[in-house]
Amino acid sequence: MKERLHKNVILLGMPGSGKSTLGKLLAEKLGWHLVDTDLLMEATHDRPLQDIFDLLGYEGFCVEEERTLLQLDGERQIISTGGSAVYSESAMSHLGSLGLRIFLNLPLEDVLSRVNNFEKRGIVCRPGQDLAALFKERHPLYLRHADQVIETVGMSIEKQVHQLQQLLN
Repeated sequence: MKERLHKNVILLGMPGSGKSTLGKLLAEKLGWHLVDTDLLMEATHDRPLQDIFDLLGYEGFCVEEERTLLQLDGERQIISTGGSAVYSESAMSHLGSLGLRIFLNLPLEDVLSRVNNFEKRGIVCRPGQDLAALFKERHPLYLRHADQVIETVGMSIEKQVHQLQQLLN
């Protein structure tokens, strides 16, 4: 079981929680490949995430994100997911079969202070939904799907990398 869990590391969390930054640094430290699913979607569609969301709408974007996540495979990867990945039960189950799902838990106040381009960042939300409502909706989903939770408040990115390395050893 332990071998299965450590083939890959999957990072879950809200926009602004540091998934992409931490993923990049951890991949470099471990000598693993980084897979940023937001960037993968942008490359597939040859356009920014916000444009994909504008084109497909909420439901269509979620379907496309799920399709992208279900195609992931391989080993020795740090997979940085989009914040909305937790909406798909099948994608979360698939990611769980690929490796260790780690939720980077950051309090709402910190998310709000880090995400200042909410309307233009390609964040999946329903019309009229703000970042606080999104946090309230997603937080329980992250907790349910995570194999491990890292409390990142007040922790430097270097300390987060170190903590993840310790977790993997």
